[in-house]
Amino acid sequence: MERKSYIKRFAKYYKPHKALFFTDMLCAFVISVFNLVYPYVTKEIINNYVPNKLLYNLLIALGLLLAFYVIKAVLNFVLQYWGHVVGVRIQSDMRRELFGQLQKLPFSYFDGNKTGAIMSRMTNDLFEISELAHHGPEDLFLSLVTIIGAFIMLVCINVYLALIVFACIPVIVICAVVLRKRMIKVFSEVRVAQAGINADIESAVSGMRVSRAYAAEEHEKDKFEQGNREFVRAKSKQYKVMGQFHSSMTFFIDFLYFAVILAGGLFFYYNKIDAGEFAAFVLYISALITPIRTLVNFFEQIQEGMTGFKRFCEIMDLPPEAESDNAIVPQKLKGEIIFDNVTFGYDGDGERSVISGFSMKIEAGKTVALVGPSGGGKTTICHLIPRFYEIDGGSITIDGYPVQSLKRSELRKNIGIVQQDVFLFNGTIRENIAYGDFNATDEQIYEAAKKANIHDYILSLPQGYDTNVGERGVKLSGGQKQRVSIARAFLKNPPVLILDEATSALDNATETQIQNALFRLSEGRTTLVVAHRLSTVKNADEIIVVTKEGIAERGTHDELMEKNGVYRHLYEYKFEDVK
Repeated sequence: MERKSYIKRFAKYYKPHKALFFTDMLCAFVISVFNLVYPYVTKEIINNYVPNKLLYNLLIALGLLLAFYVIKAVLNFVLQYWGHVVGVRIQSDMRRELFGQLQKLPFSYFDGNKTGAIMSRMTNDLFEISELAHHGPEDLFLSLVTIIGAFIMLVCINVYLALIVFACIPVIVICAVVLRKRMIKVFSEVRVAQAGINADIESAVSGMRVSRAYAAEEHEKDKFEQGNREFVRAKSKQYKVMGQFHSSMTFFIDFLYFAVILAGGLFFYYNKIDAGEFAAFVLYISALITPIRTLVNFFEQIQEGMTGFKRFCEIMDLPPEAESDNAIVPQKLKGEIIFDNVTFGYDGDGERSVISGFSMKIEAGKTVALVGPSGGGKTTICHLIPRFYEIDGGSITIDGYPVQSLKRSELRKNIGIVQQDVFLFNGTIRENIAYGDFNATDEQIYEAAKKANIHDYILSLPQGYDTNVGERGVKLSGGQKQRVSIARAFLKNPPVLILDEATSALDNATETQIQNALFRLSEGRTTLVVAHRLSTVKNADEIIVVTKEGIAERGTHDELMEKNGVYRHLYEYKFEDVK
């Protein structure tokens, strides 16, 4: 995308806050005008009021200056306070849009991007954008008004002297533009390094228990240090370019001041200007140097902000999960699921397929179990039903509807998922169960918890259903988290249920308790079970043995045992401990 397009796109975020924005610009304009008054009043004091002993005029001029300074202080407060509020509100709008976009992106995006890197875009990048949104237009406007005003006043004093001074400015601008090009690449590198280190920190903190359990603290430190060194390298490179930029700009600004003193001194020596005009000229140059310095800093700020905005746009421009133009919004589905010659690979090119030519039918209300060695695609099959990923070939239908034709949200409302790795949000038990139905009453939540065999335990807690579960449910045991997820599924009451290794991480005693809850949950529903233990498999209406080559066997438990094939082999070596 061209820079003009980025600027135009960035500008639209000011629209909802235009009243505050224009108030901010008005304050900046008045402050600029006040800055131009001081040198003029100084000239009049030196040339007129003091030599002619006009005390009344002197006091009036000084009184006006004092009044200007008071008004200027008030305007600076408005500029700092409300100007930052504009930036924060724009940042809030962008964060809202970005979060909404993340909710719509396909799962493949999150498979390929670290959580910490995404967080970096939502925090660091948006902060820099906020700073640019506030300071950028304000600094640019204030600086241009001051420069133009100073030029006009200098021309009024002596046009030739003004031209000599302003002849130096194009050199400063050209130098700034050349050095800015070098900054673009460096700032992007820093953003990438910052995102990487954030991702490492997020991963390390989330896996703290695992790393300590395996005494892997030193490994984590070494891993972190690699990213830390990369960040230092990128940041050092950034500061080097910034140092070259600022040192060059400082030299040119100092040279500008030197040229003013030299030229002004010569003009005063040859009586081309008087003492008051010379003093005013020096003061106007001082007023001129400030916005030039501001513009120099603005180059750095705009690079920081626009780099962040570019990364923001990269996510916003990603295509969301595709929805059919005439997406069907079905009534309650019955749950007949048919896989017809389905092929899928996570790379999306169909060449490295996880499943190939897979066909399966699950009648409404029946329970089908998928068993087999790891890597056969059992979990992938489960992810394709709610359309977490798009298939490469074949078709998947529910009640005769191709899943691609159904509105995603409505499709997923009809599917309940209980997984091995239960994710609980940082909130109360009540809130986590209510994910099944946000409109549920407390009584419905309690009933769902009873069916999941966790109601009594919740009541035993000091805060009951208002107990905070901690990040990812860390304050609950594995079995308790699993029961909360089952209660969530009971509350959702979907016609289709997917149990993906739902009891594999539990001990036998806990598994038996939860299995009873799962049996009740699956009653009257179409249930697809990715099985880990025999107790789940034996009761299924059909068992399908899935390998990397596809479906190896299918049938009931007794039928497959009689075949003396792959299933019996798995049974004898994997399930015999729970016969």
